[in-house]
Amino acid sequence: MTTSVHLSPEQLRTLFLFEKLSDEQLNWLSERGRAEQRPAGSVVYGEGEPATCFFVLLSGAIALSRVLHGDDVEVSRTDQRGVYSGATRAYLGDRVEQRYPHTVRAVTDAEFFVLPADDFAHAVRTWFPMALHLLEGLFFGTRAANAIVSERERLLALASLSAGLTHELNNPAAAAVRAAAALRERVAGMRHKLALIADGRLDGTELHRLVELQDDAVQRAATASGLPALAAADAEDAVGDWLDEHGVTEAWELAPTLVAAGIGVPWLTSAADTIGEDNLGPTVRWLAYTVDTELLMGEIEDAVTRISGLVGAAKQYAQLDRAPQQTVDVHTLLDATLTMLQAKIPAGVQVVKEYAHGLPPIPAFGAELNQVWTNLIVNAVDAMPDGGTLTIRTWREDARLLVEVADTGTGIPAEIRPRIFEPFFTTKPVGEGTGLGLDISYRIVVNKHHGDIRVSSQPGDTRFQVCLPIDLQPEDS
Repeated sequence: MTTSVHLSPEQLRTLFLFEKLSDEQLNWLSERGRAEQRPAGSVVYGEGEPATCFFVLLSGAIALSRVLHGDDVEVSRTDQRGVYSGATRAYLGDRVEQRYPHTVRAVTDAEFFVLPADDFAHAVRTWFPMALHLLEGLFFGTRAANAIVSERERLLALASLSAGLTHELNNPAAAAVRAAAALRERVAGMRHKLALIADGRLDGTELHRLVELQDDAVQRAATASGLPALAAADAEDAVGDWLDEHGVTEAWELAPTLVAAGIGVPWLTSAADTIGEDNLGPTVRWLAYTVDTELLMGEIEDAVTRISGLVGAAKQYAQLDRAPQQTVDVHTLLDATLTMLQAKIPAGVQVVKEYAHGLPPIPAFGAELNQVWTNLIVNAVDAMPDGGTLTIRTWREDARLLVEVADTGTGIPAEIRPRIFEPFFTTKPVGEGTGLGLDISYRIVVNKHHGDIRVSSQPGDTRFQVCLPIDLQPEDS
């Protein structure tokens, strides 16, 4: 049960926070504030509740805690008389949401001097106008600078990803253009050779057989699996020798195409029996053009499929045409991020995916989680300049889903590990890092998804674990 009494100005002066105040100010506080007692184990105020009072500890011990991914984690504990907490930012008024940032519990029977938040705000504004301007400038200036640099960090990340995506798109696009140009030449040559073959030399029955040979060659080309290099070279020599023996010119040019389509000496012998020796040269070249067009169309299809896959990954990464908050598959988000970052991952870095099967979709802000994966993966890659292994793991622990990004890099020194989530803290050279990547990731995971980020590190084994609730709906905060 809470009891309260007024404190005299003399009693208030014994607190270090008030010892320099005037008699008039102490009288004002004495009239508006009250001493309240709280029994051991009771909650003085709860995290997230409206911040209605400013508390100063008079006696006893208290513990401060925060809720992290469903667990109540104690942050600090003290019995120092005069420590204060609660509505410490009430002087900022309605410009800042006034809620308690943590939970305070009485470890032992405790007594507090309690001042309503409005009265605390009035006292700070009236008694310390210069300090108020300094505090406001510091708070809003830091927040504005943080927002600007944070936005800059996002734009730089977007520019880097766009450059990587452009590079990845350019390769299949260029391949498709080259294949289309070559295809045009092959089709023109095929028409020319067909005209020579059919120029009064073949009757309808023979043309029909020729078309059947063409269909068979196309089917072989579509299903050809390719030979090992040594076997392919031997097959090309055999086909080239057969063509030379039968008077077919430029056998060295035709043999690789025919072998790539699965056409060998037995097939050519059967074709010669069907069409006759007189038309063999033009017919083989016409069939080679046919096979080449089929192979080129396969290249174009592969290139366009690759482009479509990259565009799909970019859309999945950015979560275009989707609600900001939705039910997402974490594995799909991770795969899209890895695709987007493919150009930034050096050849010396091996990517290993150890995904747990059967993980449920979770409620989340998909685009923002992709930003978390991006920051963690880029940091892991930067920690392995000479190559190494990047491992992405997922698993479930009770009502939480965990994603781990691990690297075999240099590790994070123990003395700086507590600071890595601080805004603007970075170990990179000036101009190469803003120090906001992990801060942004922390706020996305903890504030927006009520999750947590853990880190463990030693040389050769650094792991960042992101814990996300499976059932708890995230909030936009």
